[in-house]
Amino acid sequence: MSELLEIAERIAGWAKAGEQVEAFVSRDDETEVRAYQGEVESLVRAQSQGVGVRVVVEGRQGYAYAGTLDDQALHDTLQEARDNATFAEPDAFNGLGEPDGVLVPDLNLFAEELAGYSIDDKVALAIELERATRAADPRISGIESAEYIDSVYESAVATSGGLSATTRETGCYVSAYALAESGDETQTGFGFSIGRHPGELDPVVAAADAAERATRLLGASKPPSERLTVVLDPWVTAQFLGIVGHTLTGEAVLKGRSLFAGREGEMVAHPSITLVDDPTNPAAFTASLVDGEGLATRRTSLLVDGQLTGYLHNSYSGRRSGTASTGSAVRGGFKSGPGVGARALSLVPGTASQAELIAGIDNGFLVQGVAGLHSGVNPVSGDFSTGAEGLRIRNGELAEPIREVTIASTVQRLLLDVLAIGGDLEWLPMSAAGVTLVVADVTMSGA
Repeated sequence: MSELLEIAERIAGWAKAGEQVEAFVSRDDETEVRAYQGEVESLVRAQSQGVGVRVVVEGRQGYAYAGTLDDQALHDTLQEARDNATFAEPDAFNGLGEPDGVLVPDLNLFAEELAGYSIDDKVALAIELERATRAADPRISGIESAEYIDSVYESAVATSGGLSATTRETGCYVSAYALAESGDETQTGFGFSIGRHPGELDPVVAAADAAERATRLLGASKPPSERLTVVLDPWVTAQFLGIVGHTLTGEAVLKGRSLFAGREGEMVAHPSITLVDDPTNPAAFTASLVDGEGLATRRTSLLVDGQLTGYLHNSYSGRRSGTASTGSAVRGGFKSGPGVGARALSLVPGTASQAELIAGIDNGFLVQGVAGLHSGVNPVSGDFSTGAEGLRIRNGELAEPIREVTIASTVQRLLLDVLAIGGDLEWLPMSAAGVTLVVADVTMSGA
């Protein structure tokens, strides 16, 4: 038994008659190295550990946390959670996660190899990333950032009702932001590479992507407004899916903050759209064995052939919605109780490459980057408007770069007007995978 699980089970075992007790214990070790001009600009190693305790008594819920695992602090935190529960309003749906018979997936998300990489090795990766980015194209005039980041994470959850689970995960990535210049103009572009341990990272690929994204926007201008076919780059699609996933949680539905509320069973997207959340996929950067309440993670279908088939739930939203948890409880750490969220969203991909999809478009816009997407979306109406940049598509080929435009539509319209999905599924350092997405009849507002 791991040390953290032993602590969690000990706290859960202190439950009194008539109360439910949940203990969430976590430990995190992160390293971040940033390189500049062939040297280390900054090196940070941060370690944190702590416990969060939730107590439910007669529908009243209290929560408390401590950033230490000292024995006295464990007792004090439990007592504070008990005290907080006495001030809470009763809610019949409050309660902890309960064993549901779903088996914890057999995944290896912890790479022992990470421990074999010294700080010097990690520094060398960041410096190599910066060097490769500068050398990728003569128009690269500088590096906004070149960094290596990793995390070793362990958590455990135990409840007085019999749940007991633990997970260990490692992850790392390198990312570069390049500056390209031509005359008085400067453009930026990013690239990255992700893995479970540094041996899986490729700084040359990350550098090349950053340079290409920056240089191909040089000479960009503001085009006239029109309606046209839009091609979302995988990075942009992943951000869009993150917004869609948020509106497909039981929590958002119950709070009246979802454009999909009350639409289960309806066709809400093009029949080519199948959207799943699958944290049991080891390729996902955010894969996990268990959720924030200790339930086994599982594959959950949200949209199948365009039809809305369900929502993501934790135990509370599941009970209140008359269903059950989908193993989708998420936490921001030991300082907060469980919410609801997607961990590993992805569209079922097609087979065509991005180039093949573009070849079939006479007049379009390849959206390489967006600005303000999250703040520009109304989760209730679905209306969105976001700044965008990228490349024009003419007669099946990429043409001149464009910038300072706005693309606007609604989430509903965008999902229904999908023309094609690429075969270039790519897992990114976020809770959604990217894939090229072709959408018809989107408004591009320019000059």
